[in-house]
Amino acid sequence: MILNSVRQPEKQDDDDDDEHGGNGNSGTMIVDATCAPSNIRYPQDASLLNEARENTEKLLDELHDPADGRKPRTYRKKAHKDFLQFSRSRKKSAKKVRKAVGQQLRYLRRNLSAIDERLALGRNLSPRQAERLATIRTLYDEQKYMYENHCHAVPDRIVSVSQPFFCPIVRGKAGKPVEFGAKLDISVVNGWAKLERFSFDAYNEAVDLQVMAERFREREGHYPSRILADKIYRNRDNLRSCKKHGIHLAGPALGRPKKNEDRNKSQDFLDECERVEVERCFSLAKRKCGLGLVATKLQETIAHTVAMSILVLNLRKIQCALFQIVRFLLQLIAPQQKLAFIQ
Repeated sequence: MILNSVRQPEKQDDDDDDEHGGNGNSGTMIVDATCAPSNIRYPQDASLLNEARENTEKLLDELHDPADGRKPRTYRKKAHKDFLQFSRSRKKSAKKVRKAVGQQLRYLRRNLSAIDERLALGRNLSPRQAERLATIRTLYDEQKYMYENHCHAVPDRIVSVSQPFFCPIVRGKAGKPVEFGAKLDISVVNGWAKLERFSFDAYNEAVDLQVMAERFREREGHYPSRILADKIYRNRDNLRSCKKHGIHLAGPALGRPKKNEDRNKSQDFLDECERVEVERCFSLAKRKCGLGLVATKLQETIAHTVAMSILVLNLRKIQCALFQIVRFLLQLIAPQQKLAFIQ
């Protein structure tokens, strides 16, 4: 019973193969992309600058030598008081936000100048401190540019001082139009999920469709007969490549609908129903496998967390299959035990 349920999509793929020419392709590959959100604070300009200012104050404390005389002024108490006054205000108007950002920019500029003076005297920083200082300098340049030009966007904007490799990923979904974390592509074949790509950049997932088809051919020895994906994957390059290799890329044709176009609506409905399987994998991975909120901090540990989430997702499928086998065996054994008890 379990084997039949696992191989059922292959029968549908064989029928689809016959329908689309029977060129040796078989199997269905479902692809989609999602974001694994990380546990970071929502990036606000004043909050980021305040965190950067606090980091520079710690760097100054470590760089200061009592033999040099008095410690340089940082106005840390006044800066902290100004930020608290802004953060505790209930209504943050655009004027208040701009005032708070300007204040933190001036405090941060003073601290960076003091750090440069200490470094000129021959003080040294550890590699981790030097990396953090470079991140703060980049953050200061970005915030200063946005403050002077009255804008709120800059390419490759830093959204976290401790994790500068994150970038905003615009998803356009209700409730979460922008997410902050790693972006990943997965492919689902016969219920098994495979991690195809992992990146901290907001890339276009459509460029990986041909690569995923080639990986499928390397694993199985042939191309899939069908690829079920979103509309974003149906660009001209992907359609041309799929047509060349005899792959049916599900979805409507590009451009405006043609007059008297005869489309198989029942097949389109079945393709869309089967494509939901990848959404189900995303939902299960985010609810049960730790992909919903990544709490690790380093790039390597985040990558391991995402990979382990996909692994656990596949292990849950094996667990469900074993549970069904045990249940089937118990159903076979239970009637015999009941008959022996009656006799």
